[in-house]
Amino acid sequence: MAVISLCVYGQNGKKFFKAGNEFVESLKYEDAVAQFTSAIGAEPSNPDYYYARGRAYESLIKYSEAKADFEKALVFAPKSVDAMMGMGAVCNKMGNFEEALNYLNKASALDKRNGAIYPEKVITLIGLEKYDMALRASDTAVIIKDTPMNYYYRGIIYTKLNNDLFAKKEFEKSILKDKKLPEPRLALAELLLKTNDAKGAMDQCNEILKNDDRNTAGYMMRSKVYMKNLDYPSAINDLSKNILIEPNNPDFYLYRGKAYQEFNQHTNAINDFSKYISINPENPDAYFTRARSYEEIMNYGKAMEDYTKITVLSEFNMEARKMLKDAQDRLYELNREAVPPEISVVSPAPVNETVEIRGNNKSLLITGKIKDKSKLKSFSINNEAITTVEKGGEYEFLSNINVDGIDKITLVALDDYNNEKSISYSLIRTEITPPQVLILAPYASDDGQIYLDRNDPTLFIQGKINDESKIKSVFIDGVTASYPVGDINPSFTASIDILNKNKIIVEAEDIYGNKQVAEFSLNRTGAVISETNPMGKTWVVFIENSNYSTFASLDGPVKDVNTMQRAFANYDIHNIIWKKDLTKAEMEKFFSIELRDLIKANQVKSLLIWYAGHGKFINDVGYWIPVDAQRDDEFTYFNLSFLRGAMESYLAYLTHTLVITDACESGPSFYQAMRSDLKKRSCDDWQATQFKSSQVFSSAGYELAVDDSQFTRTFATALQNNPNACIPIEDVVAKVATSVGSNNQQKPKFGKITGLKDEDGTFFFIAK
Repeated sequence: MAVISLCVYGQNGKKFFKAGNEFVESLKYEDAVAQFTSAIGAEPSNPDYYYARGRAYESLIKYSEAKADFEKALVFAPKSVDAMMGMGAVCNKMGNFEEALNYLNKASALDKRNGAIYPEKVITLIGLEKYDMALRASDTAVIIKDTPMNYYYRGIIYTKLNNDLFAKKEFEKSILKDKKLPEPRLALAELLLKTNDAKGAMDQCNEILKNDDRNTAGYMMRSKVYMKNLDYPSAINDLSKNILIEPNNPDFYLYRGKAYQEFNQHTNAINDFSKYISINPENPDAYFTRARSYEEIMNYGKAMEDYTKITVLSEFNMEARKMLKDAQDRLYELNREAVPPEISVVSPAPVNETVEIRGNNKSLLITGKIKDKSKLKSFSINNEAITTVEKGGEYEFLSNINVDGIDKITLVALDDYNNEKSISYSLIRTEITPPQVLILAPYASDDGQIYLDRNDPTLFIQGKINDESKIKSVFIDGVTASYPVGDINPSFTASIDILNKNKIIVEAEDIYGNKQVAEFSLNRTGAVISETNPMGKTWVVFIENSNYSTFASLDGPVKDVNTMQRAFANYDIHNIIWKKDLTKAEMEKFFSIELRDLIKANQVKSLLIWYAGHGKFINDVGYWIPVDAQRDDEFTYFNLSFLRGAMESYLAYLTHTLVITDACESGPSFYQAMRSDLKKRSCDDWQATQFKSSQVFSSAGYELAVDDSQFTRTFATALQNNPNACIPIEDVVAKVATSVGSNNQQKPKFGKITGLKDEDGTFFFIAK
């Protein structure tokens, strides 16, 4: 079985080998490589297959792969002269002449009469510049076989030895041997052109091209002859033909560029040099020739770029360095101008030759640009050198400069031609106080609580920013608030989402970067109350004055207060304040300051003030009598107009205000009579509960208080006997008026408080 298997593999290898050779004959080297590779796969130790694939790789100019295959062939056939010759030829093409000579010497030692070895050895020795040895090797080659290529190589050797006469004879012998061989004609044309025989050189070129009109070396040589004859259009035409034949050969662009350059068509020359550089960017000669054309069209900037590139590619190219320096000098003089640089400060933006700086900052971050036709030599701010960055034809600068203790900055720019520009700005120091944030609606307490009376998912906020400067931005929980941008101390509004939130954050920043971040907590106590009580948080204040110093003391007020407290027990009253025996000063302080602050802090929505004590009605003005009042001194009485004035400060917080006094009539300065009969009110009427009301209910007597008040008794009875969920003050007023009237007393007065806002709401007592 093993023998059969080997035979099968051997047969398969030969089949692939044969197919590969057929592809070589038809110049299909890639396909040949594939077949030889299959043959090697079938018979991996057959040296013929490696040698054949190496030759195919050599034809594809893949010299490294070819060399590897020849080495492999020598592993399996160490004395293979063909493999040694293949190694020599590939090493020659790779420039490894010493290695090539080693293999070729081994080959000639094994087969001294092999005529193919010596021509290759001649190439090797020429590459090693061992011309005498090369000549002897060529003698041997000619003795073995006088081929035209052997005479050609002898001509090359004589050319290297500067023996033009012998070289010419050898080239002519080669041509006689094969008139269509291009190599000797090309070499002879080169030799004739060197000896100024342009016509003879042209004849040789024409013969080459007559035999092969796609011979690029022939066109190249003929272009040199044309250029020798100063026929640049014809030279350029031949080089253009080469580019059409081999468009990816960079050398043709380089040579045509040089022809254009000599023909003084530098723009075309630059285009060809640029094409060459795009294909072969590491050749300093291309940059050198292109730089010369740039100089000819006076584009010294581009020329300097190329000279600079040469100094990078060829570090020790002194000629390039000298040309670079010359080009720089010429460009410097050509660009000489007398226009000073332009300096523009971008940030902070100057206004009327001043720059604003925040407060007592000791440093200032300044940015800007400098424009100039020339290069910038130096730039300084307050005599301190500042680094600039060239970008888009401008110079940009950014620097944090020290401004401690100074009131001016001076910027100085100097260009290459010593044109100078100096500008100065006065420093204006701005305020550093952060803005003050005030929430006006809904009410926000001094400790940062916003009192909500509804559980809505969104909240409309009104506020105000107090600041010495204009405001740059106002954000509430990231939402931009609306405010008049140009105003000082602007008001702001915003609708924000407060669902599942227990606080909001207001950020205010003025135009000078002073920022205030204020946090407000959301107090929903009022909202919880409002869900069951449309009147919201309701307070009752009793003023009980009984123990007078000059007026008769009373037992009635304490009874009245107790009676009303019992009546209120069945109603949704959240707090009762009972103030006893107040002096005038205490009454004024309580109503103007203490009660105001309590209402504000606790977000009271409905307030009832009940006065029980002596009263006076003098000259249409009602008075409550403090316990320290002097009987005959009206000035010592508590004027109800003062009460009204004090209550004006409550309006921002209260929805409903009701003042009840059983002492005396309140008077027209405090009381505004109703213009029609009492309305029928319902606590289901949202307008009645949510619109503001400012009401007063007072007895109509002109005398001092008595100890047994029918006014109070009837009021309490109306509340206690109410079977409904609520009772409006109008119903109580009606019952009290009926009861008092039946006892032949003057009808009590009910109306609005003069001067206080009333939107036709009313006061309801909400049953628990």
